[in-house]
Formats: sequence, C-alpha cells, structure tokens
Amino acid sequence: MPNSGARSTVLFIAGLMGITGVAAAAAASHGADPRLLGGASAMCLAHAPALVALHAAWAHFRTAAIAALLLAAGTALFAGDLTARHTLGHGLFPMSAPLGGLTMMAGWLAVALGAFLPSRAS
Repeated sequence: MPNSGARSTVLFIAGLMGITGVAAAAAASHGADPRLLGGASAMCLAHAPALVALHAAWAHFRTAAIAALLLAAGTALFAGDLTARHTLGHGLFPMSAPLGGLTMMAGWLAVALGAFLPSRAS
C-alpha cells in the first residue's frame, strides 16, 4: 500500500488528538473559565474520529492523505491557539486560530472533493 508510513502516522495523530481532547475537557471542567479549553477539546474530539475514518478508507479514498494532513494541522493550530490563550494569556501567533479554522475547512473540502475522484483501488 503506498504511503503506509503516512497512513500509520494519521492513526497515531488521531490517538494523540483524542487524548488531548479528553485532557482538555477534564482541565476545562476544573478551571474558572472553561470556554477556551472546551473549544480546544471539542475540535480535537471532533476531528480525531475523522482521522480514524480517513485511515480506514485510505486505500479507497484518493484525497485521504491531503484531507488528513489539513485536518490534523488545522486542528493543532486552532486547539493549540485556544490552549495557549487559556494557559499563557496570549495566542500562538497573530491569526493562528483563524488560520487553523481555514485549514480545517480546506481539509473538509478535500474530503468532499474525494467523492468526485476515482478511488485508488480503481
């Protein structure tokens, strides 16, 4: 299978994203203002299963690799910025959360475009 290393990496990142989402949810429940960590948790827990699905469909889904890359990077930027704002009082860098959001949207667009491309198995 081509890109088997990339495919395994996607599953690894999904696991880390799931762990991060649960940890952020727990931290949010014990803090004074849960909004930022709650948002970071929601993004991680929403996108981790999407990465697992892309891993599972890898051989039959031509845009799986680019969609996974964009979703993982966008989630890391978005959730990382929210977490930094909560813990440090400032974001990662100017416009990092919006950039992460746009990157996630591009990832979902790659998922949608995959419906119109022939599968790898064809």
